[in-house]
Amino acid sequence: MGNQRLFEYVLQNFNNVCDMMDLDSSVRTILSQPKNEIIVHFPVQLDDGTYELFKGYRIQHSNMLGPYKGGIRYHEDVRLDEVKALAMLMTIKCSLVNLPLGGAKGGIKFSPRKYSEEEVDKVTRRFTAALGNNIGPAHDIPAPDMGTNAQTMVKMMDTYMNMCNPDQKHNSRGIVTGKPVDCGGTEGRASATGTGVVMCIEEWAKHRRVDLSKTTYSIQGYGNVGSWAGVALHNHGAKLVAVNDHTGTIVDERGIDSHALRDYVKEHGGVAGYRDLETQDRNTFFSTKVDIMIPAALENQITEIEAKLMDVRLVAEGANGPTTPKGEKVLKKKDTEILPDVLANAGGVIVSYFEWVQNKRSEYWDEDEVNHKLKKKLSKAFWSCVEMTQDYDCDIRTAAYIGSLKRLESSYKLRGIFP
Repeated sequence: MGNQRLFEYVLQNFNNVCDMMDLDSSVRTILSQPKNEIIVHFPVQLDDGTYELFKGYRIQHSNMLGPYKGGIRYHEDVRLDEVKALAMLMTIKCSLVNLPLGGAKGGIKFSPRKYSEEEVDKVTRRFTAALGNNIGPAHDIPAPDMGTNAQTMVKMMDTYMNMCNPDQKHNSRGIVTGKPVDCGGTEGRASATGTGVVMCIEEWAKHRRVDLSKTTYSIQGYGNVGSWAGVALHNHGAKLVAVNDHTGTIVDERGIDSHALRDYVKEHGGVAGYRDLETQDRNTFFSTKVDIMIPAALENQITEIEAKLMDVRLVAEGANGPTTPKGEKVLKKKDTEILPDVLANAGGVIVSYFEWVQNKRSEYWDEDEVNHKLKKKLSKAFWSCVEMTQDYDCDIRTAAYIGSLKRLESSYKLRGIFP
C-alpha cells in the first residue's frame, strides 16, 4: 500500500506543478505514465537444487532527453507502482540537472540477505538475460540502488557483454554505471549521492548565511548515502547527534563520530549497540531537535505524524520520496525548509553520467575532477531553483519540478510527437 501511495504522491506533485505552470496538455498526458513497463519472471536454481521463480521489473518512463537511466533495487517490497514512481522521479531529476538522459527504474522482488552470494549472482545474471535488448548502453543504462552495489553492476555488465556480438563487446562496457573502478567504473561514484546531498546543503547555507560548523544534524539510514553524507557534513565541523536505521535509534548530544559509526555499521549491520549508547525508538529520532535532518532510508518516512514531532530547520532528502504531502504540509507550517530529492540526491545520477561518458570516450577522470564537475552541476541546479522560487513565489520542490518540466516541454515542442 505504501508503494502505491508513493506513485500517487509523485503524480500529485506532478499535477500540481502542471497546473501552476500551465504545462502543455499533450506533454502532461505523455509524462503522466511511463513509456514502457517491463515485467519478467525467471527461474533460478538454488544451492539446494530446488528452483525458485523470481519477478523483476524495468520501468522506462521517458527517453525524450536521452537514454533511459535509473537504478536496480533488490528488496522484498518492490512493486510496480513503486518502480513507476521512482522512474518518473528519475526523469524529473535528470532534466533538472541538465543531463542528456531520461528516467527509468528497476528491481527484483526479493531480499538478497536471505540468499547465498552464489544465488544472488545467479539471480542477477538471469535477470539481465531476461531483460535482453530492453537494456543497452545507448538505450537503457541501469545503476545500483537499494540492495545492490558495484558487484551487482559488474555481474550485469559481464552477462550483457557475453550476450553481445564480439565486435560490440567492449563498446558495451557502459551498459551499467556504478561499477568497480577496475571494471570501468569511475572514481567518486560510491560517495556521489551522499556527498552530493552535502554539496546542496553547502549552497543552501550560502543562500541562508548559515555557518555549518555551528550546526547539528541527524541522519535516518546509515548505509551508503547516509554514511557518506554524515562524513561530508562532519568535515564541515557540524555535529551528528542522532541516527536511526532498521535496528533502532542512537542519540548523543555530545556528538557521534561519523567515521567510526560508518565502520561499526559495516561490521554489525546497523547502529544498535554503537559504543554502548542506549538503543531508542523511532519517535525519539524524529523528536530530537537538530538544525539539519537527512532522511537517507526508504520512501514515505516523514508523514504528518513524524513531521509533528520534528524541530528542524532543514530537511535534505537523501532518499527518494521520504516526505509525504501531508508531512510536507506540517513542515511548511513550521517554516522547515526542504531540499527535495530530485535535487538533493542527484549526485548519484550525475556521477553515473560521468562514468558513462568516460566509458564512451575510453577516458579516466580522477576523483578531484569528478567532484569538481559534480559540484558545478549541483550548484547550478540549486541556484536555478532559487531563481524559480522567486519567479513563481513557490517552495524549492515546486521550483525544481517547474525547471525540469520546462526543459522537457521545450524538447517535446521542438521535436514534435511522432508520427
